[in-house]
Amino acid sequence: MPTLNQLIRRSGTIVKRCVYGFILALGLGYGLPVTHSTAKADSIVEYQVKAAFIYNFIAFTQWPENVGQTINLCVYGEDFFGSEIDKLQNKPVDKRHIKVARIDNPEKLTGCQVIFFSKSVSSNLSNLLSSLPGQPILTLADNPNAISQGVIINMNLVNEKIVFEINLGIARKSGLDISSKLLQLAAKVHQ
Repeated sequence: MPTLNQLIRRSGTIVKRCVYGFILALGLGYGLPVTHSTAKADSIVEYQVKAAFIYNFIAFTQWPENVGQTINLCVYGEDFFGSEIDKLQNKPVDKRHIKVARIDNPEKLTGCQVIFFSKSVSSNLSNLLSSLPGQPILTLADNPNAISQGVIINMNLVNEKIVFEINLGIARKSGLDISSKLLQLAAKVHQ
């Protein structure tokens, strides 16, 4: 089973290849590449792969300057990651470092720059998100209805592959700048 660091390196390579392929395809006039941001995900490694995706989502997102030197990555709800998400602890992203926390009190969510909302809180997701309007917080989930409820990036398992969609309108309202490279790799971008 590959380690999280290996998955991060591989996903970075996949992202680079997809972006280079996209640029090459545009230059040659062929249009969009067929490959989207997907990764084979057996049920055993699903959350290991999702943790690698989360690292890349953070790496391809710009926060306002006043956010500080630490990116607080919070997991809210039942933790399906186990120790996999902990491997992101102290990982560098640009000039910042990631700090991982598990949160069970919704009042503490405003101290996070990234929140992963577990499937276990899907019935309360709209209420949780309504307490965060306009704040520079990258909200993530893996619930099929999460985008329509207001999450910025949602991951889904489709045909044993992880695909993601982005709600760009909400990202902009939150003061976040999602890289065009990441937008190109999304299965769907909502305005």
